[in-house]
Amino acid sequence: MNMFDIIALGELLIDFVPTGLTEQGHIIFEANPGGAPCNVLAMANQLGKKTAFIGKVGKDMFGVQLRETLKKVGIEDKGLIDDSEVNTTLAFVKNEENGERSFSFYRNPGADMNLKKNEIDLDLLSSCKVFHFGTLSMTHEQVREATKHAIDTAKQNKSLISFDPNLREPLWDDLNSAKEQMLYGCSMCDILKIEEKELEFLTGKTSIQEGIDILKSNSDIKIIFVTAGSEGSYVFYKDQMLYQPAFLNDKTIDTTGAGDTFYGACLAQILNFDIEEISNEHLQEILTFSNAAASILTTRKGAICSMPKVEEVLELIKIRNK
Repeated sequence: MNMFDIIALGELLIDFVPTGLTEQGHIIFEANPGGAPCNVLAMANQLGKKTAFIGKVGKDMFGVQLRETLKKVGIEDKGLIDDSEVNTTLAFVKNEENGERSFSFYRNPGADMNLKKNEIDLDLLSSCKVFHFGTLSMTHEQVREATKHAIDTAKQNKSLISFDPNLREPLWDDLNSAKEQMLYGCSMCDILKIEEKELEFLTGKTSIQEGIDILKSNSDIKIIFVTAGSEGSYVFYKDQMLYQPAFLNDKTIDTTGAGDTFYGACLAQILNFDIEEISNEHLQEILTFSNAAASILTTRKGAICSMPKVEEVLELIKIRNK
């Protein structure tokens, strides 16, 4: 019997998000628990799913904060390792004038990239319906080996494999290597969430449909979600493509974690169905709910501790449908 609905492996870090300026004009940063895999898990928790995380943090004040955060939001932390030699990874977020974000990472090295193959909790992996990962745990050889070992183990245990490339270009010495690992992830997964620009990077196609056609011709992915920021989201399933506009609002203050919120909601809802038999109606409902959840998240600082409750999401959908 499966104990966990979703187990994720990867980075758990502190996102320093700008919150204003001092009297002298210096930027004020707020230290928010973050990291895409746990953002995904946190949203899935809000939909009643049982989750666990595998990764590594430093044995420092930030590592303590992150472990306490997992416990607070209900993510099982038995797979989280403390590293006494390398500090917790930090990410500083800058909001650009065009609405995009840029990142400065303090990760050379960072504890998350220090995870070793023999530190993976194999008993934990034997008890999950979905195993989720991204590419930040594939930027360096040691953690890449650990990630691939976890993927192989999850596959052997008949778990569905979920992948989000989450490309962060500054963390790669060679973008050809980034593409190689992204293609590997696509070749191993059953469920994929990819951002529009990542799809173009991977396939060379500016058309979403053309990019998806290339991915599907080289993989056995069952469901592909594509996020396109303020344009909304798409799902590709079998021979179907469905689209849902974004829930735009004028209260957005921070888009960090919005894509993870969307995907956490998607994964949690997919688990309510047989992945081989999901109707278009249900797929449209999944997109609508997930877009609404992401929209609410952008009105708050941080991600892991700021995920919307189901009631909030349903209320937003109800308001927009009036």
